[in-house]
Parts: sequence; C-alpha cells; structure tokens
Amino acid sequence: MANAAMKNDKDPAGLPEYGELDGIVGFHIRLAHGAVYRHFTETFAELELTQKQVSVLWLLGENPGASQIEIGNRLRMDRATTMTIVNRLQERGYLRRERSSSDGRKQALHLTPEGEKALAEAKVCIRSHEEWLKSRFSAQEIEKLVEMLGRIHE
Repeated sequence: MANAAMKNDKDPAGLPEYGELDGIVGFHIRLAHGAVYRHFTETFAELELTQKQVSVLWLLGENPGASQIEIGNRLRMDRATTMTIVNRLQERGYLRRERSSSDGRKQALHLTPEGEKALAEAKVCIRSHEEWLKSRFSAQEIEKLVEMLGRIHE
C-alpha cells in the first residue's frame, strides 16, 4: 500500500515528493550545501583544491604568520583536520612553517610563492563560483542571506 502511495506522489520529473521534509529548514540547507559543494568541486577540479584548503590559503594570505590553531579555530575545524590540511598544503609547497617570533611554542604559517600563485588562481575560480551562486538572488537577498546564515554559524 505504501508503494502505491509513493507512485502517486511524484513530481513531474518522476521523483518522490518531499512531503513533510519540505518544511524542514535543515533539509533545505543540506540540499543547498550539496548543490554549492558540487559546483565548487567542478570549478576547482583543475586546481585540485578542496573548500577547506582554499579557505586556509585565503586566511593565510590575509593573516601571514597565523598559527595552525588560530586558522583551525577561525574555520571551526578540529585540530586533526587542520593539521591534515596544513600538512597537505605544505607537501604541495604552498605554505611553510616557521617558529613564531611572539611565542616559541607556536609555528607561524606563511604562504610560499607557489601558495600565493595557487591562491591567486583559486580567487579567480571563487569569483566564477560566486557569480554562479549569486546569480540566483538579488543584491538585497544576498545581503539578507549572508546575515541569516551568519546567525546559524556564529
């Protein structure tokens, strides 16, 4: 009987209807995240960088000498994830570690010339990705969306 109901509750594309899921905000955030992630992955395929790797490069470009802990905290990543990303970027020659001049226990992270080049290329891809995303909204909607999403992640 459930299968018969499922067959009758299809959208024009033949997919099952969302039903009560349609009213679940988290469900729509997950679907939106999936769409944004897929487009990001396609846009960055040639650079072979993940969203998190780009974020780390970008933050280090803006904050040379930041520590691994500071970068991880800013991006709300755990230590293990941050370490893995930093190690991977270092292996690719995109950043280097130096002893912090203000705290000898910390390592300061800096972009290498290769890292600066990768970041410049990533920024071109980000502009393309952002154009795709923002094309779905008016300027006012974008401003409001950013503000509303900030309420969730801040």
